[in-house]
Amino acid sequence: MNALPSSSSSTFTFLTQSKNPNYHFKFTHKVPILPLHSPSPCCSLSDSSSSSTTVLDKNALSPEQNSRIAGSPEDSSSKENLVVRRPVTDFSGEDSGKEEEEEEEEEDDPKASVIDEGLARFAKKMPMFEPERMESKERPLAINLDLALYRAKLLARRTFQYDEAESLLKKCISFWPEDGRPYVVLGKILSKQSKTSEAREIYEKGCQATQGENAYIWQCWAVLEMQMGNIRRAKELFDAATVADKRHVAAWHGWANLELKQGNLKKARILLGKGLQYCGQNEYIYQTLARLEARANRYQQARYLFNQATKCNPNSCASWLSWAQMEVEQENYHAARKLFEKAVQASPKNRYAWHVWGVFEANMGNIDMGRKLLKIGHNLNPRDAVLLQSLALLEYQYSTANVARVLFRRASELNPRHQPVWFVRNFFSWILSVLNIIIQIFIPFCMICCEVSLT
Repeated sequence: MNALPSSSSSTFTFLTQSKNPNYHFKFTHKVPILPLHSPSPCCSLSDSSSSSTTVLDKNALSPEQNSRIAGSPEDSSSKENLVVRRPVTDFSGEDSGKEEEEEEEEEDDPKASVIDEGLARFAKKMPMFEPERMESKERPLAINLDLALYRAKLLARRTFQYDEAESLLKKCISFWPEDGRPYVVLGKILSKQSKTSEAREIYEKGCQATQGENAYIWQCWAVLEMQMGNIRRAKELFDAATVADKRHVAAWHGWANLELKQGNLKKARILLGKGLQYCGQNEYIYQTLARLEARANRYQQARYLFNQATKCNPNSCASWLSWAQMEVEQENYHAARKLFEKAVQASPKNRYAWHVWGVFEANMGNIDMGRKLLKIGHNLNPRDAVLLQSLALLEYQYSTANVARVLFRRASELNPRHQPVWFVRNFFSWILSVLNIIIQIFIPFCMICCEVSLT
């Protein structure tokens, strides 16, 4: 270390060499030098002392400081107590100089403050959703959210108590605004009641509350817009769902189905390929690709894809049914029956499997087999009105009308909202009434004709 004092100045500069020989650190020490007759403490640089300290004489200190020093038990052994005052040290390295220059530039730059003020005004104008929380009560456990969602689904599906389900889901949103499940369930319930605007608002609030990271909300919102006919908006929302989570297979599959309905087969194939790339093997994507191949009359490739779909999920009844329907169209009835059997084995309580198989056997002329399959499906699904409707039509065509009338009545009682049941029942009642009128007119006419012929 080298000390270089400046001439007629109290500033001493020290240069130290670092590990890098080309770089030096520079330290500047300012030592104030005052005359001896000044009332302030006198500073003198002692030759015998170290070069980094300044020794102050006790006599040059104030009376208060002298009393404090004299009263200290540690320095009682020495008469002349020394007080060391360290000089002011300024580090004028290159790094500190750069930091000071950057701070001065930030303080002097008016553009940064103007941009901050503009962003603050813009943020105030943005409509942000702030979820309400219960301040007086503590947050319930997470298990209560699962139970509330299950209860809301039961209220909406089985008993059609939509108001109670909506109030329960709104409470869930107030307690757990960051969870996306209440928004999804509430939006679906509102869309079932044709409250599309309210459902759209719920989905929008859910996306804001979850900061756009929940792909399920985006996907449900896209399906709602697709049902309303807003195709362009639906595509944008499907795209947002894939950005939020590229492994969300329902977004890729739904977007591909939308492109299929629009006739964009090439775009649909690209989307399904991306679904397989990001999400891995999935039975629904394989099934849709197989349907595309069957539409293009490439049945061997379609069979291969259906086989891949059933390998991904052997319990997927939809894949077996789609494959069976393709074989029926190709008039491979023996293969179709085997596929129907595998479908009901994969999902014994699936009403669609029993219904499609029963109608197929009835169309093939196996009336008893079709009636048996429809009855088995009705026993496994006693609240399904479609199975009873098909069974009633079968009884009307190949059996007595009284049995069909009873079955139609039971079907309308099970599901009063099922419009096809009421339509077929009313049409059937109209036919029976017409037949009764014809019989009432035709029988007396025949009797008159017989009397005339006898006379």
